Amino acid sequence: MPIAPIVPRRLYRQVADQLRQLFDSGEYAVGDRLPAERDLAEQMGISRPTIREALIALEVEGRVQIRVGSGIYVTEPPRAALPELHDEGPFEVLQAREFIESALAAEAAKHSTPEHIAGLDETIDRMDMQGHPTSMTLAVDREFHTRVAAMLGNEVLVRVVGELFDQRMNPYFTRLSSYFENRATWQAAQEEHRAVRNAIAAGDCEGARAAMQVHLRRSQQRFTRNFDERTGDRKAADTEEKAVGAFG
Repeated sequence: MPIAPIVPRRLYRQVADQLRQLFDSGEYAVGDRLPAERDLAEQMGISRPTIREALIALEVEGRVQIRVGSGIYVTEPPRAALPELHDEGPFEVLQAREFIESALAAEAAKHSTPEHIAGLDETIDRMDMQGHPTSMTLAVDREFHTRVAAMLGNEVLVRVVGELFDQRMNPYFTRLSSYFENRATWQAAQEEHRAVRNAIAAGDCEGARAAMQVHLRRSQQRFTRNFDERTGDRKAADTEEKAVGAFG
């Protein structure tokens, strides 16, 4: 048998593999409720965002059902072929965007022109006319971020930002968004977009960097409410938000 290359696996995929093995071995039968997210994280010694990514992947595969406010339940394995598991999880993508786009926003503040700012204003105006979530809101949101990158006059950077944003279209990110994004989160993101726009228009490099960092970090935080949260435990949510940058 030929030697196969060793391919490193993302931690959330390892978690999904371990849970899948527990289902297949009968440790958790169909219909069983899994331990709460925080308990799984403690037992495995990893962050809760990593657990959340694994659970979303398993739901897309049809191996669990997430009932917000109740918990996560094991389901009958599907007979159809499973979707291919993406290597990078949603939180890893958002973290990469925070690093890259914060730096780009700072540079954009050095190079913006009145025409650039007018373009951002036009995009923000169209954002205000959209409900959420829809494919149109995602398209306009993408346009805002690529417009910021375009201020540097480098098409490679525009393409990188666009391709990172497009990860939101994969099944795992889409499923995660379906639980946590709504009109209120869209309005919050809109205010964050305006803060980025204002700092760039003012030529405030550090302000633009900070505003973009806040926006993308809060985008991560918006996905951190507990799936099994019944009564809005804000103390637990606040603790999760503080730890959201430390992904496994």
